[in-house]
Amino acid sequence: MPGHDIHIIGGGLAGSEAAWQLAQAGYKVRLSEMRGSGEMTPAHQSDRLAELVCSNSFRSDDADSNAVGLLHQEMRALGSLILTQGDIHKVPAGSALAVDRDGFAEGVTAALEQHPNITIVRERVDTLPAEGRTIVATGPLTAPMLAESIGRATGKDSLAFFDAIAPIVHRESIDMETAWFQSRWNKGSGKDYINCPLSKKQYLEFHAGLMAGEKTEFREWENVPYFEGCMPIEVMAERGVDTLRYGPMKGVGLDDPRTGRWPYAVVQLRQDNASGTLWNMVGFQTKLKYAEQVRLFRTIPGLENAEFARLGGLHRNTFLRSPELLDGTLRLKSAPNIRFAGQITGCEGYVESAAIGMLAGRFAAAELAGTDLPAPPRETALGALLSHITGEAEIETYQPMNVNFGLFPPIEGRTKKADRKRMYTDRARAALKDWLAA
Repeated sequence: MPGHDIHIIGGGLAGSEAAWQLAQAGYKVRLSEMRGSGEMTPAHQSDRLAELVCSNSFRSDDADSNAVGLLHQEMRALGSLILTQGDIHKVPAGSALAVDRDGFAEGVTAALEQHPNITIVRERVDTLPAEGRTIVATGPLTAPMLAESIGRATGKDSLAFFDAIAPIVHRESIDMETAWFQSRWNKGSGKDYINCPLSKKQYLEFHAGLMAGEKTEFREWENVPYFEGCMPIEVMAERGVDTLRYGPMKGVGLDDPRTGRWPYAVVQLRQDNASGTLWNMVGFQTKLKYAEQVRLFRTIPGLENAEFARLGGLHRNTFLRSPELLDGTLRLKSAPNIRFAGQITGCEGYVESAAIGMLAGRFAAAELAGTDLPAPPRETALGALLSHITGEAEIETYQPMNVNFGLFPPIEGRTKKADRKRMYTDRARAALKDWLAA
């Protein structure tokens, strides 16, 4: 790439943010975007950079009690193009940050086109570059030929093409007076799962709720197949009233300490991160609408007050097994000249994608300068999200994730629930201030 210091593939939120960070640091960027070259994805409508394909909301802007609001604040402190344009094109949305989607995309595109250090090339890239510094930010709809090239470079099972997402629950919100720790037949450590028991009546009511619950539909272009290993629970429920009870809700081999007997049915949760703050509902991938999930899953004994870090889903999405493949600065371990950024790393959401693009750009800029940039502290929203992607998450169960307080190191000591979120955000701001000063 004569005349350029780095090549960025993909002009979505992550690629646009990475390009801006590098250009602002004084480096020449070649930004490749296939839209505008005669190519188009099934989800996009235009060739504008950073086009929003779903909602126009960047979610909560509350930096005192919400993890994504805190992430907004941290990104603003680091000169985010995405947040700058989001603020310029803001539309009324209560405490959320929502944008005029056309004005936002036009603003990002104009800022990048006018930057003297950025060259935007409308081209499709089909293979990973063998040489030269590169950031791949091609998102959940990565073109098939490039996806095949990534698969060859990272290994047969490294790349997923569909999310089969089970809900994730904050551990502190599970009622352990009802639920208990035990592995089936006491295998492994004997306490690897949290178990929530259901009586026959409770199970039948749950089954009926599943059958009646309002479901989301696949988009026409998704063509998401059902695999036996990731069958939505409502599809299993349609096969017969006892299908779930002999599948993911099987109570065999689990002794309810309150009765000394196996429950009629059980919902098991498995630890989802190294710190044990997040637990996923085993086998509960679903197409139920989000409000239906919250309502129905809170009828499960032990989960009456459950707080969800993520709700379930099943949709098309190309993403890496990043905790296994990427180092702490988002470089591909097997090819350190290549970094990945955005949703292809397994983060979920507009702001999270842009945040990882920001970090990829800043890590690359430091590398070009011949210096090391320490990762942001795990106590910050940026650091918590980065840590989840690059090693904190469980590799075998890794699935896309929004930023949430369950990714942060726990607050030590006993605290009031009402105070905890503010404690997270106060600690994060202090940690970010120290990191920026250093």
